[in-house]
Amino acid sequence: MPFIVTEPCIRCKYTDCVAVCPMDCFVEGPNFLAIDPDGCIDCSVCVGECPVGAIVNAAEATPEQQPYIELNARLAKDPRWKPIRRPQPPLPDHIDWREVRDKRHLLESAD
Repeated sequence: MPFIVTEPCIRCKYTDCVAVCPMDCFVEGPNFLAIDPDGCIDCSVCVGECPVGAIVNAAEATPEQQPYIELNARLAKDPRWKPIRRPQPPLPDHIDWREVRDKRHLLESAD
């Protein structure tokens, strides 16, 4: 089962995970990253790199995280979401959003 990016990433978009992914399976949107489940080899190296704990194994997703399994798969196939292979700075106001919960409604799917 692949890994998925979950709610804590929204409005932060840290990319430390991108630097260590051996398969380049991350894609990016305006304020969130997703993992392409077809490219993920379940190596888990990205998990420890996320400063907000947004990456989890899909097989271990909590009920609240379950919708992100489908969301990651769908966004990974969206042509507006492009592969990201190099780290970038987080969003300008990332500090304000690190600890915020219940922010799924703030996810922007594309410009």
